Amino acid sequence: MGGGSADSVPPIGKGQRERRYFLETSGVVAGAAPIAGRGSELAVKGTPFETPDQGKARLLTHWEQMDYGLQFTSSRKFLSISPIVLYLLASFYTKYDAAHFLINTASLLSVLLPKLPQFHGVRVFGINKY
Repeated sequence: MGGGSADSVPPIGKGQRERRYFLETSGVVAGAAPIAGRGSELAVKGTPFETPDQGKARLLTHWEQMDYGLQFTSSRKFLSISPIVLYLLASFYTKYDAAHFLINTASLLSVLLPKLPQFHGVRVFGINKY
């Protein structure tokens, strides 16, 4: 009933094999994309499970929920310092090239500014409002 044996499966040709490998690797890359851009931690809102806070965390980002909203804890300091270290390393290894320096500076600011206490709960241009 619908379950064939291994003998009934047609052999995979060269073109089909290459297409299968492409699909497998593209799936791996697509799955890694949210991990590669760590700015996604600010875009994830709410909780994946039922919480006892009666929906208060539903409109907060992961950064705003972390450590119950306390500022300057050790985990928040680590997650704020790590982009700065990466920025310094990237600037050093690109030999402070002007184009790379501007791109790296813009990306550093886009990661660090939302983490400041002044931006807790602030939605710039209505982004991430709901």
